[in-house]
Formats: sequence, structure tokens, C-alpha cells
Amino acid sequence: MSLPQQIRDESDFDQLPHNIPVSATIADIEEKKGFIDYYRFVVEVKTKGGGKYLIYRRYREFFNLHQILESKYSPEDPDRSSPNTCILPPLPGKIYIGNKREIAESRIPELNTYIKRLLGLPTWILLDETLRMFFYQTEQDSQHEPRALRRLRPQTRKVKTVITQKKDIFSSPRAEAMFDFRGNGKAELNLRRGEVIFLLRRVNADWLEGTVNNQTGIFPESFVKIIKPLPDSDSEGENGGHTYSCLRCFLLTPSGIETRDVCVQEDLNIQPTYKDLLFRMRNVFKVDDIAVNYRDPEGDLIRILDDEDVQLMLKEARGQQGKVNRPVNQFPWELQVTMSSDFSVYNTEP
Repeated sequence: MSLPQQIRDESDFDQLPHNIPVSATIADIEEKKGFIDYYRFVVEVKTKGGGKYLIYRRYREFFNLHQILESKYSPEDPDRSSPNTCILPPLPGKIYIGNKREIAESRIPELNTYIKRLLGLPTWILLDETLRMFFYQTEQDSQHEPRALRRLRPQTRKVKTVITQKKDIFSSPRAEAMFDFRGNGKAELNLRRGEVIFLLRRVNADWLEGTVNNQTGIFPESFVKIIKPLPDSDSEGENGGHTYSCLRCFLLTPSGIETRDVCVQEDLNIQPTYKDLLFRMRNVFKVDDIAVNYRDPEGDLIRILDDEDVQLMLKEARGQQGKVNRPVNQFPWELQVTMSSDFSVYNTEP
């Protein structure tokens, strides 16, 4: 008899639908790169009917789930929305400082305990719509290609090490760095003059992806000399690789304008949040007290204050498509970054 059946009334458990999740285990973590880099937990879910699938959830989704369940069922919440009460298991607390990967890894044992206790609660809790939706596999979950799933591997599994012969290395596509290049973010390589980079694919007309010093990332072709070119078939987006998009942004200061092209692993059609854009621009320009803006079709600077402003920016950018000549992988909108206290950059005339 399974653990859920041992701790529940057997007749109640038998009446549950077959697609109800009854157990789940975190199999791995995966890094998601974009305007903000973060980690998702890869969770293997098993249903009462024997089904099994993977879902991908961030810690904040666990946190939101717990808050909703507390508001409904916690006996300590006087404003609960349900007449039923239940003592919920404790959720690991938020951590604000530290390496994101290390934080995600350290949370796995505690989150596994939390999930086990949560799915071991009375059967009427399992029928809660919020809980069911959290553990159900969405269409996006089903289309995601799983990776290593380290914690689902048996401990006796042997990993084959492939040793590349020297002659194979020097027959590979490669380039030599002609100048030093400092990457902006995890997606970009750091290059030193004279280093040999082994080429993986072409990102677009100006950027390549390659490996150097056991690091993989993208870099501008203008910084290197091609020793052996990529095959013609290694064009943009082939071989299952990620396609990087370029965001042009400007820092406007009294001393001048600083221009940056930022590469992000996001589709050109994405609608980022205001907080994501502000966070990314602070990291790009290494300045905290900033405001994020865009230029409207008349050329006036418009300050972005919330997600509705971002939506308006995207709408206006779509209306200008075709009128401005841009690279195929560049976002149709640009960001103008100013100091938050500098209102002199705006057209205040009536």
C-alpha cells in the first residue's frame, strides 16, 4: 500500500479521480536566462492512476501556492475563505542574498519534504483547484525538453567520458581572439587576445557562439580572426541551439550617451515586465538610481513606470516596424536609460 493510502481513509482515497497528483519529487534545477536569470525546479509528478510527468516551477510559485492555501485553510487565519481548516506543512523561507544556483540547490531537500507532506494531507485538500493546477502539467511544461534530471538517475549509473583526440580538436571550426573582449552577462564569453575559441554555431551576422577555457557563450565576430570557418549548414537557430536576441539600450547623462547592445535568450515577441527591464538595466550600466524610458514616434522621451507602459511601448514599436532598418535578431524597441532625478530630458512644453 502506498504512503498516501496509509495516511488517508482508504475509501476516500479510492474515490479520488485518477489524474489527482499523489506524490512529487524534485528531479533537478534548470537555469532560465532572460532579462532576469533565475532557476526553476524540475518536479516529477505521479498521479493516483499511475501517470507520471514533469513540471517546471519557480520558488515564488511555491510561495504563492502556500499563501493561497494558508488563506483558505489555516486555522490561525481569521479571514480564511473556507470553513475547513488544516495545519499546513512549513514552507522554506525566502533567501535574499547569495549565489542563485547554491540557493536553489540548498532548497531541494526542504522543498521535497514540503511537497511530500502537502500531498499527504486529507483528500479534500488534494481536490483544491489551486493545488491541482500547481501540480498539473501545462502545455508549456509538456513541450519543454528535459535535461539531466540528476536526482532521477540511479546512483550506479556510469557516465561515459568522451576524450577528443588532438587531431579532432584542430580540425574543428575555430577562431583566434585579436582583441580582449569582456562579456556583458553570463550569456557572453570573456576573451583575451591570442586565445583560440572553438566555434559552435553562428548566432547572426555579427555574433558567434563558441567555447574557450571550458566556458561556452557568444561573442562578436569582429573581435576574432577565423582560422577554420563553420560549415555553411550551421546557420542561425539550427542544431537545436538557442537563438539570442539583441536589445539596444542607451544611457543618457550630461556628459554624453553610452550605447550598449545586450544579448538575451528571449524571443523577439516577449513582453518583459517593468521590474525585469529596470533590474537588467541596473546590471548593464552598473547604476542603481535610474529610470527606464522609450522614445515615442514623435521622438519624445517617455518614462516607463509600470507594465502598462511597457505594453504601450511594444504597441508603438510594432507600429514602426518596417520604417526602421534593424538586424533580424534585434528587438523592435529600444530602451533609453536616464537618472531617475533628471527630468530635464523630457519635453515638458504644452
